[in-house]
Order: sequence, then C-alpha cells, then structure tokens
Amino acid sequence: MNAVARRLIPLSRIFQSRVTPASGAGAALPHPLAPSPERFFLQWLCFVGVLMFAAYLCWRANVWGVLVDADPTGITMMIIAVFCASTLWVGLRAWRLMRERQVLEAWALATRPQYGPAQPPAAEGAVHDYLAGLLQKSRRDDHDNIQLTEVLAERLHGPSESAWWVNGIQIKLGLLGKVIGFSILAIDISNMQAFDPSQSASLLRTLTGGLGIALLTTAVGLVANMLLGVQLVRMDRCGDGLLADALEFAETGLSKLTRQDAA
Repeated sequence: MNAVARRLIPLSRIFQSRVTPASGAGAALPHPLAPSPERFFLQWLCFVGVLMFAAYLCWRANVWGVLVDADPTGITMMIIAVFCASTLWVGLRAWRLMRERQVLEAWALATRPQYGPAQPPAAEGAVHDYLAGLLQKSRRDDHDNIQLTEVLAERLHGPSESAWWVNGIQIKLGLLGKVIGFSILAIDISNMQAFDPSQSASLLRTLTGGLGIALLTTAVGLVANMLLGVQLVRMDRCGDGLLADALEFAETGLSKLTRQDAA
C-alpha cells in the first residue's frame, strides 16, 4: 500500500507552480495551510470523474431513458444541461484561480534575495495587476490602496455571484416543473366525466403522469442544486484564501521591492 501511495503522490505535483522552490526555501506564501486552488482543481477533477462514472451507470440502467420518457416537458433534461455547463465553468474557474496562485508565488519569490534580484515577474491576471498597481503607487508615495483592493476582490469573487444565481435557477426550474405537473393533474381531473371501474388502470396512469412530472423535476432540481452548491462553496473559499494571501503579501513582502526602488 505504501508503494502505491508513493506512486500516486507525485500526481498532485503536476499542477504546482514551476517557481515554487523544490527544497530548503520554505513556503512561498504566508499561510501554506490556506485553501489551495491547486488542491481544489484536483478535487474538482475527482468530482467530475465520479459524476461521469455515475452517469455511465445510469446509462447502463436506462435511467436516462426513463427520465426522458417520464418528463415530456423536457425540464428535467434542461436542469441537467444547466448543471453540466455550470460544472465545466467551475473547472475553468478553478484553473484560473490556480494560475493566480502561481502568479502570487512568483511575486513572493521575487522578494527573496537567494533567488536573484528583486524584480516583479512578467505575468497576467488580477493578482499581478493588483500588486503591480500597488508598486506603481508606492513609487509616487501614494499609499491609498482601498480602490485597488476593491478591484481585486471584485475580480476574484465577482464571477461567482452569477454562478450562485445560476445555481438558484435549477431549483426554480424544478418548482416550475412541479407547477406544470400539478396543472396537468388538475386538468385531467377536471376532464373526468364519470368514473368507470373497468378503465381504472388507464385512468390512474393518466392522473399519475402529471404527479410524476412534478416530483421528478423537483427532485432533480434539488440534487443538482446541492451538487453545484458544494463546488461553488469550495471555489469561494479558495478565492477568499487567495485574496487574504495577496493582501498580506502586499502589506509585508511588497515593501522589499519598494525599498529597492528607493535605494
């Protein structure tokens, strides 16, 4: 078991920053135990793998065919499509947060004399724009960083606001399916002229069709909402950790580059 674990551990280093010191230099960031975008991206990959395996099992059991046949409105498949698109967006966002973390690590290494002259790295992203803006303002003896901090917070957390709105859409679609299902049930009941015991089986099948739509769409909407909510909460925590580390580095490590400019 230990030999297998030693083979699997290096896989977690694939997505680590290339500028992170291999040994002897310590952590590049103030809080190495903070939520890591690299870890979140790997967790997202595992989560998607489990979902794909579950989708394959559902296909083998003909669950997808049952869902399509039981919901003629198509709301159930619409909820699933929204969930799949949102999950892919979370993966893309996790990759971008991982790149932002690597930029922050590059800035942290630039302030260490053992890695050469202290020069800001050439990079792109919200964190790089924030630190470069602070460095330019410090050269003009302008230390009012409130506006730049608000811009950084908006760029790290702004996209998740729309994602949470989309997550709520899944529940609303489920409730819409419930309303449509009960409406179909009420229409079928109102169209009943008389009760014939010989046709009870077909009558029950007609009445339960609307009830099945109502329950199915609600259940699928709730499950999709919970699964996507777990991803969004983890993404927000990674964004919070990245923002906290960037602000602390701006207050502590960035002063080394400022002193070099003054010298």
